[in-house]
Amino acid sequence: MTDQQQDSSGGLTRRKALAALGAGGAAWLLRGTVGPDSAQAVGTAPAGLPAGVTPYQRVYENWAGEVRTDPLWVCAPGSPQQVADLADWARAAGWRLRPQGHRHGWAPLTVAAGTPASAQVLLLDTTQHLTSIALTGSSVAGAPTVRVQTGASMEDLLALLAGHGLGVTACPAPGDLTVGGVLAIGGHGTAVPATGETAPAGHGYGSLSSHVVSLTAVVWDAARSRYVLREFDRAESDSAAFLVQLGRAFLTEVVLRVGADRNLRCVSRLDIPATELFAAPGTSGNRTFADFVARDGRAEAIWYAFTSHPWLKTWRVTPSRPFAARTVTEPYNYPFSDNIPKPVAELAGQLIEGAWGLAPTFGQLQFLITKIGLTGDLTDVLLSSGLLRSLLTGELLTHLLADGLRSDLWGPSRALLQYVRPTTLRVTASGYAILARRADLQWAVSEFTSHYQRLLTEYQQRGEYPVNGAVEIRVTGLDDPAVSGVPGAQPPLLSALRPQPDKPEWDTAVWVDILTLPGTPGLHRFSRDLEQALLHTFDGTRAGLRVEWSKGWAYTDTAAWADQDVLTRAIPDSLRTANGPGWDEAIAVLDRHDPHRVFGNAFLDGLLRA
Repeated sequence: MTDQQQDSSGGLTRRKALAALGAGGAAWLLRGTVGPDSAQAVGTAPAGLPAGVTPYQRVYENWAGEVRTDPLWVCAPGSPQQVADLADWARAAGWRLRPQGHRHGWAPLTVAAGTPASAQVLLLDTTQHLTSIALTGSSVAGAPTVRVQTGASMEDLLALLAGHGLGVTACPAPGDLTVGGVLAIGGHGTAVPATGETAPAGHGYGSLSSHVVSLTAVVWDAARSRYVLREFDRAESDSAAFLVQLGRAFLTEVVLRVGADRNLRCVSRLDIPATELFAAPGTSGNRTFADFVARDGRAEAIWYAFTSHPWLKTWRVTPSRPFAARTVTEPYNYPFSDNIPKPVAELAGQLIEGAWGLAPTFGQLQFLITKIGLTGDLTDVLLSSGLLRSLLTGELLTHLLADGLRSDLWGPSRALLQYVRPTTLRVTASGYAILARRADLQWAVSEFTSHYQRLLTEYQQRGEYPVNGAVEIRVTGLDDPAVSGVPGAQPPLLSALRPQPDKPEWDTAVWVDILTLPGTPGLHRFSRDLEQALLHTFDGTRAGLRVEWSKGWAYTDTAAWADQDVLTRAIPDSLRTANGPGWDEAIAVLDRHDPHRVFGNAFLDGLLRA
């Protein structure tokens, strides 16, 4: 991607947007690679690297393009030991190392936007060599285990497990995430126990970090005055700081406890208005979000901006195929979402060129395409406005209908849990976890959606359209160390899903994400208004608020990850506890095992401090 594709304000031009909308994963990751001897290289390659390490240079750009740097030096460690050797080199040379996977994230945890080529930072690409996955052949507490290096993708991990009849209860929807990246930020899916459901051995309802039996990290050995590989058993107290560490440490491999796979049925529906699905508790009927969670245990609502009916997906454990369901055996079963239709791309381009008032049309277009792709129902197309009808061309409708209907799917868990490809719409996202009692789930959802809708309406009445994507709502349990099967295991200290010891009644997390195109005017101000409303509502009395590490948070009127009160007070306090280890203890462990702060950056230096 050239500099000409980015405007002077740091936003997206139409050319850049359309390029991003159509980008494939491999091409996006590999473009712009420059060897150290190339005439295009900027500056001089780092000197004295360990034997066998070949540096190259590449611009770092994250998922939505908001974090973009000058060309930085990169290498691909060939083994875990080489990572330890690089850490020794970095300490002596005054450089810092940043683990890099598929860059499918938003927060500046790897590097900050605008990092110059002169910065003494070396990116370590884990996706080329640190990708081994193998069943261990042994079990922990009656469930099998798998040893996986942290550069392996979630797609490859779940595929290997599926081939042996194994799986997990929940996981992030994208497949292009490294296992290390998911563990670093407490990656999760959507699942709580349905009424009457008990998790089988090896299954749990929190983050992937809950499944860790042991981990290997690169740590400082004071006795030997060097960095070494050290394996931490989950029973060791220090391991709790590594399970979610935001890239402040480098894990090379983990052993995960998993369970027998369970077939799922995923049903999509678009017939419930938001006013009913997200209604306040006590509403009559049985079509609230909490009702579906109680019945199936797994639910996700995708609510396109300026539309009235969310896309509700529910997953239910279903051993045998129901008569009405369509069998699927591979993931990514929503082609209308994974492959951006031309009208959506073109309308996104118009938005980015400055026609932000088309946001309602954009939301309605996405809803109609979703409805046609799921159900084949063309009624709303005939009733839609002239602009919408003109966008929904006969060619597009034929293509959508040719894919077949997708509203009722059944198959192995992997085929239904992973449904986001790298070719989906690249939007920015803010994200939070609301920790509450299971009985307060509907209240939390209702409070959040009320704040969101109120602000969206207020901005629209002023002629402002800061949101043009969707709201996503999911629900998980908290991190339960018993999932690891290791006696004495502790929950991940920095996980948004870590139980709060002084609030044992909080057993559920409601995840809320707000998506929009990068560069949308008013986005940061809107996000700040919403964040402050959520902090006020979920203030630790009836429920608490934590940030979703991979997303946007700590908003000022003009930037994300910038509000000092949120960064230095609200976030640390949300993970502190009076009667157990938390924020400060995790930072102390990470600092002790990397006293030279080789694995860090300026942003983490400011965030992760006691």
